[in-house]
Amino acid sequence: MSSFFRYGTRWRSAALLLALALGGCVTQTETVFTDPPEPEKALQQRVELARKYIGEGDWENAKRNLKQAAKIDPDNAEVHEAFALVYQSTGETELAEENFKKAIRIDRSFSRARNNYAAFLYSQGEYKAAEEQLQEVVKDSLYNARPQAFVNLGLCRLQLEDTAGAQQAFERALTMDRTNRVALLEVAELRFQAGDVDGAERYYGVYRTAVRQQSARGLWLGVRLAQARGDLNAEGSYSMALRNLYPESAEYKAYEQAQRGS
Repeated sequence: MSSFFRYGTRWRSAALLLALALGGCVTQTETVFTDPPEPEKALQQRVELARKYIGEGDWENAKRNLKQAAKIDPDNAEVHEAFALVYQSTGETELAEENFKKAIRIDRSFSRARNNYAAFLYSQGEYKAAEEQLQEVVKDSLYNARPQAFVNLGLCRLQLEDTAGAQQAFERALTMDRTNRVALLEVAELRFQAGDVDGAERYYGVYRTAVRQQSARGLWLGVRLAQARGDLNAEGSYSMALRNLYPESAEYKAYEQAQRGS
């Protein structure tokens, strides 16, 4: 998920990065079971099918398989997490929250569910509650999406106006994933806002090499860094790209407003 900054004002997307782990390698199709499998195997098959349907946006088939899985084991954390993702996607927020909470209550060490619950809370504007969930997630040193969880923690702290804590979280993410584009751009922006143009340039330079095409926000930062250096050629290049690629973006509107005020 992307995040946006307007110079002097933060613009944020509605949700954090999800760790859906939908299992893109799942290629099985739904079949009639001639010999009933063991309950544990049948449960896993139903959950895998449900997550496949979630990945395709087929909410009805996802729910149908999850209902079958719940009949086998009504207290399975993965089933409730998957239900929560379906309900979140269909706008049934109360049911989504109920199922996220059930998943975490059943398995308090279920870091993926906590991360996705944090994304849900963030989307509801519950930034402090999302931060609290993520603080538990990042303690799990074996969680394979831990760098992403640190990025999410940083995004929450930005919303809470904790810039020092946000930068710390982004930098932790970068120790584990040196080319994480979100963390690189966030730290570059924070360093720029703090008046550290050289530091912002360093992070921004790595960000540019990590992406094929810069986001609107990346280009807007590039414009402002070029202005700070007095590099008219770079400023012209970035502003032209911003106008051509993202003419309706908040960043381009901020650029136009800055130009009118200059």
